[in-house]
Amino acid sequence: MKILIATGIYPPDIGGPAQYAKNIETVWRNQGHTVKVLSFLFERKLPTGIRHIWYGSRLLFQMIGSDMVIALDTFSAGVPAVFMAKILRRKIIARTGGDFLWEAYVERTGDLALLRNFYDTCMNKLSRKERMIFRLTRYMLTHADGIVFSTAWQRNIFIPAYGIDSKKTHIVENYYGKKEESFNPVRKNFIAGTRLLKWKNLDRVREVFASEDVKRAGVVFEENSEKFEKFMDRISNCYAVVLASLGDISPNMILDAIRYNKPFILTKETGLYERLKGIAIFVDPENDNDIKEKILFLADDKNYQASADKVATFSFTHSWLEICDELMKIYKNLL
Repeated sequence: MKILIATGIYPPDIGGPAQYAKNIETVWRNQGHTVKVLSFLFERKLPTGIRHIWYGSRLLFQMIGSDMVIALDTFSAGVPAVFMAKILRRKIIARTGGDFLWEAYVERTGDLALLRNFYDTCMNKLSRKERMIFRLTRYMLTHADGIVFSTAWQRNIFIPAYGIDSKKTHIVENYYGKKEESFNPVRKNFIAGTRLLKWKNLDRVREVFASEDVKRAGVVFEENSEKFEKFMDRISNCYAVVLASLGDISPNMILDAIRYNKPFILTKETGLYERLKGIAIFVDPENDNDIKEKILFLADDKNYQASADKVATFSFTHSWLEICDELMKIYKNLL
């Protein structure tokens, strides 16, 4: 088959969609398919609208000879990909990833709205640009032939918000890799590798780590936004991982922490709650005291070892081969 992958980012870009695109491309190539990945070049410097038109024109030529088309986000690549697929009458699968609209709203306003509440409480506060994003995203989600979510949590938010036909939605869980070699930490450093965005809740986390109680416990907070390989090396050597965002659907950083058997603190506003409830230390991202208590809990040597032992028992895996097979099955059922 000839497969076209539409994505805004691709390695060496940092981010989950970049790794997703690279890995499914590799699997399908190894299976003998012809795979083309079309990522943003200078489009990222163009304003919204013009960026979509230009990227769409590039997609049009690549899509003409393609059998299967998959877009790896809802807005930047997803909207032009679905539009061009409809013109050429190609079947297209769209994987949702994050929530571009919610992220843009929180970044613009500083209103730290939880993702699960956003569509019920904030729609009347959208700017003109954000209303346009909502309409275009709704077009994409209602016109794509198949919609892939990584968690049921996000699907349950999106279906009523965008009026999606639930029959064309599918769950393909994120990548859960095999265990990797890890190393004993030399200090109690909590790693947060994340983009500097308001919905990541970093200001609150920084304040908690700067408190006297936490300082006395001897822990330190480290922020990193390095390339994938270097960041994995940091995780393999760290004490623990912390992610207290206002909503993280299926955070790769946590799944990487599990591979390296590192204890982690994770926001309860996540699609991974059911999968990880036996091993995670969950926090309320709006509660400073809760975040502090969980940090101090992990700073205790006995609690830390007990948490590390729980993470080490987690054995669920979901390979890139399985992911590609599930995506291919969805496509074939559309024919």
